[in-house]
Amino acid sequence: MIPSPLALLGLLASTVIPTPVLSSRTHAPSPNAARNAQPQSRPRPGPRQQQQLQQMAYSPSFINATNTNVGPVSLRINTQDESSRNDTAPMLYGLMFEDISHSGDGGIYAELLMNRAFQGSMTGQNAVLPYGPTLDGWSTIGGAEISLTELHPLSSALPIALQVVIPANATGEVGVVNSGYWGMDITPQTYNASWYVYAKQSTYGTGNTTTFTASLRSNLTNQTWATSTVGPIGLDTFEYMQLNASIYNNVTAPNGNNSFALTMDASEVAGQTFYFALFSLFPETFKARENGLRKDLAQSLYDLNPKFLRCPGGNNLEGESTQTRWKWWEQIGPLKDRPGRVGDWGYYNTGGLGLVEFMHWCEDMEVEPVLAVYSGYSLDGTSWPQDHMDQVLQEALEELEYLMGDESTNWGKKRVEHGFPEPFQINWVEIGNEDWFSNTYPRRFKYMYDGLKKAYPNITYISTAYDENPQTVIDIPAGAMWDTHHYVEPSYFVENFNFYDNWLSSTNLTDVQVFIGEYSVFEHDTPSGVLNFSDPQGIHIPAIGEGVYLLGAERNPNTVRLSSYAPSLQNRDWFNWTPDLISFQAEHNRTVRSVSYWQEWMFGNLRGSQTLEVIDQGGLNPLFWGATIEQDTGSVYLKVINIGNQTVPLDVSFDASYTKVNGTILRNDDPNAFNWINNQTAVVPQALGTNASALPSVGSNGTFTWTVPTWSITVLQFDQ
Repeated sequence: MIPSPLALLGLLASTVIPTPVLSSRTHAPSPNAARNAQPQSRPRPGPRQQQQLQQMAYSPSFINATNTNVGPVSLRINTQDESSRNDTAPMLYGLMFEDISHSGDGGIYAELLMNRAFQGSMTGQNAVLPYGPTLDGWSTIGGAEISLTELHPLSSALPIALQVVIPANATGEVGVVNSGYWGMDITPQTYNASWYVYAKQSTYGTGNTTTFTASLRSNLTNQTWATSTVGPIGLDTFEYMQLNASIYNNVTAPNGNNSFALTMDASEVAGQTFYFALFSLFPETFKARENGLRKDLAQSLYDLNPKFLRCPGGNNLEGESTQTRWKWWEQIGPLKDRPGRVGDWGYYNTGGLGLVEFMHWCEDMEVEPVLAVYSGYSLDGTSWPQDHMDQVLQEALEELEYLMGDESTNWGKKRVEHGFPEPFQINWVEIGNEDWFSNTYPRRFKYMYDGLKKAYPNITYISTAYDENPQTVIDIPAGAMWDTHHYVEPSYFVENFNFYDNWLSSTNLTDVQVFIGEYSVFEHDTPSGVLNFSDPQGIHIPAIGEGVYLLGAERNPNTVRLSSYAPSLQNRDWFNWTPDLISFQAEHNRTVRSVSYWQEWMFGNLRGSQTLEVIDQGGLNPLFWGATIEQDTGSVYLKVINIGNQTVPLDVSFDASYTKVNGTILRNDDPNAFNWINNQTAVVPQALGTNASALPSVGSNGTFTWTVPTWSITVLQFDQ
């Protein structure tokens, strides 16, 4: 059944802030425009502040492709002729993730401490060595002196440590403070802290003991919310020891301006020197997973009812150079053995959200992994020579062996040693990412496909290019898939509603299916139609255009099998890209779900198992629709989108007796309405028949009559 308004309100919290409306195309693209359009690369990284967004001008938005010649529409839904049905694509709606806009570190990866292991930094923080180690995020208490040192590495992967010198005349509380990723959310729960430490032998006398206090405290009032004490304990003076503390907190801080402190009593440690490495502070995580996901963000994604997770990217798979590509073997095992890497979006990645963590993400959300493997191209334009491609292939084969191999295999044994005896199942592998930027993909794809297919014939392989680059059309083998990406204006999605109706026949491909791997409205329609990318915010009109395009995908389940909006997450305190499904800050109550999020929520949760034939009178545009039936219950789901500024009279009839109807609608009188931090529920799904819109009326002849509201996305559910 469609959730009630109260159930819906229990889920709410979403998006962003408005930007100026910019442009669209001057005319409708050809039916093959989606294949022939030149791809748009993402803008390069650069932090922006929320305050800047609040100062942006804001203009009305609309869809150029809307038909203004509005007349009544009649739909007759065929439920009896089962030969006209197709099974819906069971995995159509899923998630795409890469660490962009601090969506991983500082985002869904629940670690609260910024720069926890001194691995690297963000753009501009190290003036001498870009992305080099810094003390960013760290400060001191009680006159302690801190510096970075290479002389006391925790491991070969983590060679930089924190040296803490306590002055001989120190008194009271001394130690270090971490400010977190732009603050910390402090609520009643248990926080788990850990750190590696040893004492300098020449300053730490025989028989000495040290007491550590781990605490959560306010930066504004210096109030301490909760503490945990470890010790007194005699520290090792030869090698690191790991200490752990559980901090039991029963208060809610009024804001996110909080820090983590690790302190000592100067009466015990004055004049001594300590070395620290790999600090960590975790709140309670989604599904209580160790080294897991931030609860509210993971729950928001889980509520979408996704069926797959594409990971680890994205551009972030490829690296800014071949040397900084996502090396899967450096993303496994104990955290002390993960060096991290220079990410592709302007900040260092810790590696905490690694290969196994992605598999656990899939397990905890009950979704399948769509695993992206490096294919020999990096973002500085370097392609691996053909006589070196055996190394790239071997890396991918070993990655699959680590995930799926048994204990008799080299890498399967390593997985077992890491504490995961049961193999993971991989059914989908994507070869590279957006490889239309490279003229070498035809040879690289064939080499990778042939080698992977030989070793793992039952996996479905996905090409990241087809004919986006007219110089390098990819010969996609039967049984494989094409991952296509669209960052465009609403009109593009509307004009390509029927793009997949005859896609296979128009391309002469055999048994090739489509993965709409990244899509979102990335610009606004304007009267001039001039193309101008502008990072539009998550307003209502883009979600309407996206919904129309996905309706076209839903009615072609034998062609379009997977789809995912991108990007999924944005940290509003440091981001590269907008719009996004969900934006967030340190405080969980400031998480914002965009209108596009709620369109995805409706489509992913409210659909049947088979498509139904719909015979119409009145024609498409401004009304678009699609119908499915749930075999087990007989419930019919009719999705109806009105992209225009006029209501549309609609009659719906069946070839069987349907007498009940309810529905959920996503709309607003203002097509430019949006969800943001000060109004997180401006545009959210509501049940028809409440304060949203009237339910369809049922006539004596069994026909349902309804006036479809302007700028609306609706799912009607009919029952017998």
